[in-house]
Amino acid sequence: MVPHFKGDDLGWTSGELHLTRGSPVMLECYVTKVDDLRDDLNAFAAELETVSHNSNNVLLMERVIQTQQMMTVRRPIDAPDEIAMHSLIQHCCHYLATACDGVYQVDGRGWFAADGMLLLQEY
Repeated sequence: MVPHFKGDDLGWTSGELHLTRGSPVMLECYVTKVDDLRDDLNAFAAELETVSHNSNNVLLMERVIQTQQMMTVRRPIDAPDEIAMHSLIQHCCHYLATACDGVYQVDGRGWFAADGMLLLQEY
């Protein structure tokens, strides 16, 4: 894997993890004081507020509201090895959440603590 990152005076803004085959894994970093993502964060928080059947919903809602930085990891559609790709994405999420003292969300799976523990399952 070969990483390529772009940045500015605030740090890295985007990156690509080039694998031996297929399209790269795409990374994006957004900062709330620069990027217009408050509406997105409010939508996440509003959705979490409705998940009253899970006791972690309030904790997660508060974390989302207080978010200063949001990162996305996008899996390539043409990944030649799904198992290896899943592992790489999981490692990226764990690393970024640990480094930033954060949590992460995986579409269709749920919200996770930095250590990978499932906090709230999506249905």
